[in-house]
Amino acid sequence: MLMPKRFKYRKQHRGRMKGKAFRGSKIQFGDYALKAMEPAWITSRQIEAARRAIVRHMKRSGQLWIRIFPDKPVTVRAAETRMGSGKGNVDHYVAVVKPGRIIFEVSGVGSVTARRALQLAAQKLPIKTSLMLRETIVGGEGA
Repeated sequence: MLMPKRFKYRKQHRGRMKGKAFRGSKIQFGDYALKAMEPAWITSRQIEAARRAIVRHMKRSGQLWIRIFPDKPVTVRAAETRMGSGKGNVDHYVAVVKPGRIIFEVSGVGSVTARRALQLAAQKLPIKTSLMLRETIVGGEGA
């Protein structure tokens, strides 16, 4: 599963998920993409489950890019603990995803296969998503 190799600070504040994603909101690598339509914390387990669904449906042909990384630690208090006595231990890692963020990109497979693979991945995620298609410019420079 994905997690940071090392970090400067072990624990983080929760923060707020307001606004839209401007970085990572355009297709950069693949031909088809899965885009987040609402804000959420996506865990490393959810990312891995979606990745497996895509790879299995594409039968390991084509190429997959994961555009998010779970770098935010989430702490959990031990069960039956009284109030106070500080913050809990790090339990898992999440990626903060804002609306408009590209989560996965796929290329090298047919359109039907790519769409179905991304639909299967979307079912593993806790948010509403939409499929995106790269706009191809016909003609190029000076045409």
